[in-house]
Amino acid sequence: MATVNGSESLGPQALPQPELAWGAVRVSVVIPVYNERDTVERLLRRVREVPLRLEVIVVDDGSTDGTRDVLPDLEDSLIDTLLMHDRNQGKGAALRTGFAHATGDVVVVQDADLEYDPYELPLLLKPILAGKADAVYGSRFLGGPHRVLLFWHSVGNRVLTLMSNMFTDVNLTDMETCYKMIRRELLQTLPLSANRFGIEPELTARLAQAGARIYELPVSYHGRSYAEGKKIGWKDGVSALWAIFKYNVLPPPVPAWAPPEVDPWASRERLESDARPG
Repeated sequence: MATVNGSESLGPQALPQPELAWGAVRVSVVIPVYNERDTVERLLRRVREVPLRLEVIVVDDGSTDGTRDVLPDLEDSLIDTLLMHDRNQGKGAALRTGFAHATGDVVVVQDADLEYDPYELPLLLKPILAGKADAVYGSRFLGGPHRVLLFWHSVGNRVLTLMSNMFTDVNLTDMETCYKMIRRELLQTLPLSANRFGIEPELTARLAQAGARIYELPVSYHGRSYAEGKKIGWKDGVSALWAIFKYNVLPPPVPAWAPPEVDPWASRERLESDARPG
């Protein structure tokens, strides 16, 4: 039995609030991959153990370490949609490709490096199913268990989050987190253009501009060192400062968001219930 933040969580019987539409909602898990040959299969197997209806979309962003040779062998068993970029374009480009192919009710970003635990996806989904949120961020800085590592990287994340909050007027603790879960119909209205790690402040800016209801929850974090393969560096931090200004101040405008009166998964659950005999 796996644990999430100290409590048992794996298995359909352990999903919180069984009255929520866990079995009706479909979650698209978009996984950008770049040179993750050593971890991608383990990550995918862990994703498939999550007790939710999943659509797994993998976007290889021009890997050169043999990852592209591994992924086709996993397509039938672990991957629903496999997309390949001919050359490396950046995380933002990979995510935008994956978002465009998502068909689930909710979309979540999952890195392939095992820094974030897929077993925690139901925790992120809960506020959306409960009608409280349109987007949920998994924060590394709200008290979840985490590997002690890279002090200045942590400081940089907090500075970038502070700068983002000043422009968006929201009070996030972790703007740069990988774990962003968003209703698909909302996500696909956002005018996204970032190719690299600027996708994180861009998503945050666009959600705030749309008037989306954003929740934040603590998640565990098993960070890597640069020797272990961590890719983001100080130059990306500098670029993020420009991205925060650019996506909060410059056009295009973002359509105002209003959640539907009836969620698609609620309608689907009623139809499935009516179709059952007896």
